[in-house]
Amino acid sequence: MVVDGRPSWNAWLVGGAIGVAGLLALHSAVPNGAGRLGSLLETFLPWLGVAVPLLGCIAVLKRSRAGLLACLAPVAVWLWMFGGMWFVSPSQPYDVTVVQHNVADDNADPVGTARALRATRAGLVAVEELTPAARPAYQDVLGASHPHRAVHGTVGLWSAWPLSDVGPVDIRPEGFPESWRRGLRATVSAPGGEVAVYVVHLPSVRLGPTGLASAARDESAALLGARIAADPADRLLVVGDLNGTVQDRGLGPLTSRLDAPPSGFAFSWPAALPVARIDQVLGRGVEVTEVSALDATGSDHRPVLGRVLLR
Repeated sequence: MVVDGRPSWNAWLVGGAIGVAGLLALHSAVPNGAGRLGSLLETFLPWLGVAVPLLGCIAVLKRSRAGLLACLAPVAVWLWMFGGMWFVSPSQPYDVTVVQHNVADDNADPVGTARALRATRAGLVAVEELTPAARPAYQDVLGASHPHRAVHGTVGLWSAWPLSDVGPVDIRPEGFPESWRRGLRATVSAPGGEVAVYVVHLPSVRLGPTGLASAARDESAALLGARIAADPADRLLVVGDLNGTVQDRGLGPLTSRLDAPPSGFAFSWPAALPVARIDQVLGRGVEVTEVSALDATGSDHRPVLGRVLLR
């Protein structure tokens, strides 16, 4: 409806609701060329749902029945995409727990952070941004409960069970120095059988006036995806700071080869007010039955706890 040559509130509200539903359902159609706009949208995709109550409130104030009815479209799409994550099912059986944390290289309290990770009683503790200066603190706190350790560069894995086949994983984008070492692989002799565990930290992304700068991260994800594809392990976990959500198509070469947890948003970043989960626990040949974000530590990320069923 048009009033005095201008669209009415009905038209604005209906158009806004249909637009939100369209962005949710067709996010993969948003171009990802200059500025990585597609990846940017997908990083915060669940938050498009915030637009629905805003549109609904305006519709009530303007007494727009058409606007209220139109809001049902984005609600239905959001529930179809994210309802399973919102309505968390009762705890499922699991064999192994793993806590994953970017502990921050400027963390002023590594001992406190290590104690928080130990308190989860997870059998596996994976960390990133582990500095040489902070490493003794983590070893002192975790060494007794997790006597098996693998460290490469700034990533580390502490395990309650024996480790074997420990080695580095080269995920350096072109032009990065050899000192950039952010990946390792180890085979864990866990209860129920062996599982290959990758601990990784992909390059950071930057948001600026020209959009999302994620080329290095995307290249690193492709390198890791190729390594995962060639890994003969029947059971495999990838844990780490991927600097992206599982919806972000920039991580597609990696995430397309792995299964994500079916429930739990578990937003992990930034720690003070988390809006996205960029710290991941993903599997192949295993089932990550549950993932949850824990209380903040001295890092700018929150730890993420995953429960894993070895099939």
